[in-house]
Amino acid sequence: MDPYDFTQIEAKWRDVWETTEEHLTQNNNTKPNYYCLDMFPYPSGSGLHVGHWRGYVLSDVWARYKKLQGYHVLHPMGWDSFGLPAENDAIKKGIHPAINVRRNIDNIRRQLKEIGAMYDWSREINTSDPEYYRWTQWIFVQMYKKGLAYRKKMPINWCPHCKTGLANEEVINGKCERCASDVKKRELMQWMLKITAYADRLLDDLEKLDWPEKVKLMQRNWIGRSEGASITFSTEIAPLKVFTTRPDTLFGATYVVLAPEHELIHSLTTKEQKKEVERYIETSSRKSEIERTFVSKSKTGVFTGSYARNPVNNKKIPIWIADYVLAHYGSGAIMSVPAHDQRDFDFATAHNLPIIEVISHSDSLKNKTEPLPQSYEGEGVLINSGPFNGMSSSEAKPEIIKWLAAREKGEAVRTYKLRDWIFSRQRYWGEPIPVIYCDRCGEVILEEEDLPVLLPEVEQYQPSGTGASPLAAIPEFVHTTCPKCNAPATRETDTMPQWAGSSWYFLRYPNPSLSTAPFEKDHLEKWLPVACYVGGIEHAILHLLYARFFTKVLFDLGYIGFDEPFSKLFNQGMVCKYSEKTEKLEKMSKSKGNVVNPDSLVKRYGTDTVRLYELFIGPPEVDAEWNDNGIEGCYRFLKKFWELILRSATVSSSSPAVQQQIHLLIAKVTDRLASFKFNTAISAFMECVNICQSPGETLCAKDAETLIILLSPFAPHISEELWHRLGKRTSVFHSSWPLFDPKIIATEKIEIPIQINGKIRTVLKVEKNLSEEAIEKKVFENESVRTAIQGKSIIKKIYVPEKIFTIVIK
Repeated sequence: MDPYDFTQIEAKWRDVWETTEEHLTQNNNTKPNYYCLDMFPYPSGSGLHVGHWRGYVLSDVWARYKKLQGYHVLHPMGWDSFGLPAENDAIKKGIHPAINVRRNIDNIRRQLKEIGAMYDWSREINTSDPEYYRWTQWIFVQMYKKGLAYRKKMPINWCPHCKTGLANEEVINGKCERCASDVKKRELMQWMLKITAYADRLLDDLEKLDWPEKVKLMQRNWIGRSEGASITFSTEIAPLKVFTTRPDTLFGATYVVLAPEHELIHSLTTKEQKKEVERYIETSSRKSEIERTFVSKSKTGVFTGSYARNPVNNKKIPIWIADYVLAHYGSGAIMSVPAHDQRDFDFATAHNLPIIEVISHSDSLKNKTEPLPQSYEGEGVLINSGPFNGMSSSEAKPEIIKWLAAREKGEAVRTYKLRDWIFSRQRYWGEPIPVIYCDRCGEVILEEEDLPVLLPEVEQYQPSGTGASPLAAIPEFVHTTCPKCNAPATRETDTMPQWAGSSWYFLRYPNPSLSTAPFEKDHLEKWLPVACYVGGIEHAILHLLYARFFTKVLFDLGYIGFDEPFSKLFNQGMVCKYSEKTEKLEKMSKSKGNVVNPDSLVKRYGTDTVRLYELFIGPPEVDAEWNDNGIEGCYRFLKKFWELILRSATVSSSSPAVQQQIHLLIAKVTDRLASFKFNTAISAFMECVNICQSPGETLCAKDAETLIILLSPFAPHISEELWHRLGKRTSVFHSSWPLFDPKIIATEKIEIPIQINGKIRTVLKVEKNLSEEAIEKKVFENESVRTAIQGKSIIKKIYVPEKIFTIVIK
C-alpha cells in the first residue's frame, strides 16, 4: 500500500484542476446557479496568517458542498487594493503602493491557491485597476446626478502622524489604530454621500435577510432610528431643544445633557466652569464615535454652570455636557430622567443629581423614602406628573406632546444616529473623485466618456499634512479644462475611501471583463443576490451598510433588479493566539508577535490537514485559540482515512455495523454542514473511521466512494486522489451528494440526560440521527419535564449534541 504523500498529491491535483479549468464558471450553464462569496482581502502586509485562512476554508467547504448538491457555483476572488491599509503598508516598507500591492497580491494569490479553494481565477478583479475603478467613479457620478453626493465642511478625525483623516472605526481609545498617535478634530471641506436618505429602508429591510442577529442589531443601533419628541427648554441665553423617546417621563427630568460639540456650549458655560469644560471637550475630541456611543454606562461629564427650565413644571435644572451625547443625534441635547433610564441613573448617582420617580410600576417605591436601587425603564402609570397623573405611559406620550405643541414647546419627531458618509480622503492611493471646478460653470461632474480619471504615477505619494491630498501638489493633474466651456479649471484632489470599491465589487464578478458598463442586468439576474457571503464581523457596520446602500441606489436608478446584495451572511470567528508581548490571548497581529504563518504548516502537514484543523478547532462562528499541537490529530486522521479507503478496493461488501455508520455519517455531515457546524462534522468523520477500522469490520469500495464524497469539501486533494485510485475517471466534484436511508439508521438509539436547574430529572432515549429541533420537541413532550416546569418561566435551553439537554427555569 502506498503511503500518504501529500506533497505529491496536492501539487498534482491543483495542477490538474487548473489545466482542466475545473473551477471555471459559465454564465450559460443549465444547472441552478449559486453565488458563494468571500469578503475579499486587503493586499496589505506580507500575506495571510492562519486566521485569514479560516474564513477562506469555510467558504470553500460550503461552495464545494453546494456544487455536489447539483448547483453551478460562482466562487470568485479579487483584491480590495485601494485605500489606507494598502498605502500605509507601502509607506512602512518604503515602496510605491502600486508596486507593493502587486507584490502582496502575488504572494496572497499563491497562498489562496495552496488552500485548494475552487476559485474561478478567470474572474479575478482588483479595485485599483483603472478598468475597475472607472466604474466606481461612474457610480459616484450617478449618485451625484441623483442628488446623493455633495460637498460640506465637516469636522473629521485627523491623525497628525499619518497626516490624513480617519474613519471612526480607525480610532481606538482616542488614538490612531495604525500608529497610536492622539487623534484630533479638524474641519475640512469634504465630499459626502447622503446615506441618511436610505435610513428607513436600510433599517426595515434587515428583516428580510438571513443574517446573524448580532449583525442586524449592530446595524439597527448604528442607524439608530428613534420616535419621540423635540422639546424646548428655556435658558438665559437661548431656547434649548432636546430630543427624547420618552415624553411621558418629562416631569422626571432633573438635568439636561449636551454633546461636547453643541453650538450653545460656550455661551452657556460660566467663567467658573470654563477651564473644566474646555478640558473635557478636548478629551472627548480624541474619542471615536463608536467609543462614545457603545459604552453602556458612561459616567463622565462636566457641569456648565448654567440651568434650564423644564417646560411642564418650570423647574430649574442644571445643564451638563457628556460625550455619550452626539451632536448629530436629535438636537445634540437630551433631557435626563435618572429614575427611568439606567445610564442617566448611573450618571446621576455618580454626580449626586436628583432622581424623581414619575412612572409607577409593580416595584415602585411610591411614597417610600429610601433611594431607588436602579432605574425602571418600562412603561406604567404616571405619578408626580401634574395633570397627567394616572395616565398610562402609552396614553401620556401623545397627550404630553399635544400639550407642548399647543404652547409651542415641543412636537413629535423621528431622528437617527446615522450620519451622511464622509467620502473624501486626503491621500494618494485611492480613486480620484471625478469632479472639476470651473470659475464660470462651478462644480462640474464628469460624464462617462471622460472616465476613468486616472490616478497619476508619482514618486512622492506620502501625505502632505496640509489637509490637502498629495494630488494637489501635482500641477499636471490639477490643471485641466472645463468639459462644458473649455475654460481653465482644476480637478478635485481628494480621493475616495477604501470602502468605495468594496461597496459594489460583488456586482462585477458575473462579467468582470465587460468594458461598456460596470455590469449587465441579465447576468446579474442569473447570479445575484449573493446566496452566501462569508467574512469577519468587524465589517458588520461599515462595509455591509455601504454595500447595501450602493445596491439600493443602483436598484432605484433601474440598473439592477434587487435591492439587497447578500441574502445569507456568515461571520467566522477570529483565530487567536497567546501574545508574548501582551501576555494574553489576542487576535493575531504582527505588532503583537502572535502571528502563525500557514506556509510552514502546509509544508510540514499538507493543505488538507491544515484545512481540517482550521475547521476542527471550534464552532466556526466563535473565536478560537490556535495551538499547533492539535494539528497532529488531523494529520493522523487523514493517514487513517487513506489506509481505510485503499483497503476497501478489494472488499466486496461492508459489514452491517459499518454500513449503518456510513448512513449515520451522511445524516450527520449533511445536517451539520447545513447549520455550519463544520467542527462537529469532522468529529463525526473521526468517530466513523475509528468504527470502520475496528476488528472484524469491513468497508467495501462502494461505501468508500460515499466516504470520499462526504470528505471532499473539507479535504479536496486527498479525496480527489482516492476517488481516482478507486477507478473513477472524472472529478469527485462531478458526483452527487449522497442520501442516507432512514431505515438503516433508525435502529440506533442514544440516551440523553435531561437536566433542570442542575439536577438530572430523566433520561430520554431517542434515535441517534434526530435534529436538535426534534430532540427539543421530545424533551418538552416528556411527562417528567412537563411536571417539573409547570407554572415556571424557562430562562435558558442548552443542548449539547448527543450528550445532555439542560433547562434553566425560575
